Amino acid sequence: MESILIADDHPLTREALASLLSQHGFDVVGQASDGQEAIVEAGKLRPRLVLLDLTMPGMDGLSALPHIREASPESEVVVLTASGTDENLLEAVRAGAAGYLLKSEPPERIALFLRGVAHGEAALSGSIARRLLDRVREGGRMGGVPDEVAQKLSAREVEVLLLLDEHLGTEEIAARLYISEHTVRSHVKSLLRKLGVSSRREALERLHTAR
Repeated sequence: MESILIADDHPLTREALASLLSQHGFDVVGQASDGQEAIVEAGKLRPRLVLLDLTMPGMDGLSALPHIREASPESEVVVLTASGTDENLLEAVRAGAAGYLLKSEPPERIALFLRGVAHGEAALSGSIARRLLDRVREGGRMGGVPDEVAQKLSAREVEVLLLLDEHLGTEEIAARLYISEHTVRSHVKSLLRKLGVSSRREALERLHTAR
């Protein structure tokens, strides 16, 4: 059973999410009403997952996110928001978010996404994933990636590939993305398979020859 901390400034939303996730087999170990409280509770409870509302009074989710990662490095943080702007999306990914979900997602899909994150996957609502890949292809803050490569990979796999291109090792990528080395290796294995190559060197050759 995966432990989870819910941070949202609306009590009814927190209770609804807690009930939903409990019904889907999650252990809701705590709740927080703002970013500062989320940091404290994450450090104290060390949950496997933190579901973090992006917009809260006081310290918002985006500002709190890197501090939560510092307080509980083993926790995966998933941002939950009513609307995803391009800038907030990229900022959240850069700050270490393992997922970025819209509140309009059906409850069952939210639970499914979170379970995937707990097992090392990235979680992005469909429209959010599309927007992120569009920004990546356009040469946004994450750097340009050719269509034939970007279309085959998840958003997190694109980030790992770009960090490999910066000559970072597994440990350095894990630190940069606030994920475990095991998760980095899983992403590398997945992107190699999707690109049809057998080594990191071949993956980077594919990246550069496609540009």
